Amino acid sequence: QVRLVESGGGLVQAGESLRVSCAGSGLNFKIAAMNWYRQPPGKQRELVASITSDGSPTYADSVQGRFTISRDWKRATLYLQMNNLKPGDTAVYYCHTSWRSRDYWGQGTQVTVSS
Repeated sequence: QVRLVESGGGLVQAGESLRVSCAGSGLNFKIAAMNWYRQPPGKQRELVASITSDGSPTYADSVQGRFTISRDWKRATLYLQMNNLKPGDTAVYYCHTSWRSRDYWGQGTQVTVSS
């Protein structure tokens, strides 16, 4: 069974950096396409960054140039490095994958950016 567990969230000030992680099990982490979503308070969940099976990243316009998605397949861990954080980045961040035609989500990790 696929399991995704996020960690690394916290409270930071605007302009600071934070890295969130997603530990995966039950899937081939080397080839799985993975995504980071976030859900700001009172808003819908939105796609932040994706990484394809061959490692190509894509980003939402709002985070382009500030966030970096990466993975360490040997550790079966997905990362989202977030730099120059803004109060608008405050959200619960979720790891997601579609594996063998099913969607899997982690429990989320809270990131709060104070001004």
